[in-house]
Amino acid sequence: MKLFSQIARIIVGVIFTFSGFVKVVDPVGTGIKLEEYFEVFAQDLPSMQGLFMFFAHNSLALSLIFCALEVILGVATLLSYRMKITSWLLLIIIVFFTFLTFYSAYFNKVTDCGCFGDFLKLKPWTSFNKDIFLTVLILVIFAFRNKYTESNQNLVMAIVTAISFGIGIYAIRYLPPIDFLPYAIGKSIPDQMKPTGVKPIMEFTFLNKKTNEEIVAKEFLMDTLTYKYVSMVTLNEDKLRPKITDYSVSDQQGNNYTDSTFAGKKLLVIFKDVKNIDSEEVSELKSLIKDAEAKGITPMILTSVIQTDYQKFSAANAITTPYFSADATVLKTMARTNPCVILLQNGVVKGKWGNHSIPKVESLAENLK
Repeated sequence: MKLFSQIARIIVGVIFTFSGFVKVVDPVGTGIKLEEYFEVFAQDLPSMQGLFMFFAHNSLALSLIFCALEVILGVATLLSYRMKITSWLLLIIIVFFTFLTFYSAYFNKVTDCGCFGDFLKLKPWTSFNKDIFLTVLILVIFAFRNKYTESNQNLVMAIVTAISFGIGIYAIRYLPPIDFLPYAIGKSIPDQMKPTGVKPIMEFTFLNKKTNEEIVAKEFLMDTLTYKYVSMVTLNEDKLRPKITDYSVSDQQGNNYTDSTFAGKKLLVIFKDVKNIDSEEVSELKSLIKDAEAKGITPMILTSVIQTDYQKFSAANAITTPYFSADATVLKTMARTNPCVILLQNGVVKGKWGNHSIPKVESLAENLK
């Protein structure tokens, strides 16, 4: 059991460190997922609606804390650092996340738990089973919490804590330093919208009428006198769908301009919201748009804001660039800051800049080389 406790410590430490890292590089994405959970809870538990909506409105701050804490606890576990308090925190967090993944799987409310951010998508029941596995290991760690040989790594843990929160704050203020999204630099949006060409792998379940046993087959059994069809599942369903299925751009009359965004050099300026937009950022964007046009780069503003609200915003800031509508969820995926600038060349992402790093036109030219 002592050996098993050490193995459990290492496995939990590695998983927590890795899981926390792939999320802390994009805490905005995890925040969006937490917001989904809290809004579901607010709807399903009306007596606690106020509390969950408070959490939903502060989901980004909670995301930063959770993601950084996951890395910190992972490293602490690997180093056997203060295992008494570390084991308690591990147990509290895994109980919380196991509840979330169970709720997601059982009630089919949130189809992706976000356990590994956008690096790896897990189905709800897979996420729940993963958390059950971790819960068992953490219970072993908890049982042996007083028997580990603890290390004195205060300086190391202080550095890990600073780095974890530093990465998260940087990602929120600018953009994720490591981008796992389908709109990352170097990726082609139109190519990811095409059918994958992968053949579906089917698995059929039949009932043998003579023996009353269930049989799993890779092909449909035509002998209906012997076999009764029960169900069918597609084993590689996730690989059949294109990575991007919901990217669509239209003007205010509903005309589709999606393909136009892939033609030539395009500068997409994204406004997910028009509230609390800094006037200096607007000024920088207007200057960038003007300089980009002079260099033969066509600017397009994408927004999910309703037409009247955006028109008031554009009139107040003297923005004359044509604007187009896109789905709010798509823009949240494309742009982790508000506003955000994305440079496309024939649909390939050549550059992305957050609202605190709006580029000069020279940077656009450099990225197009």
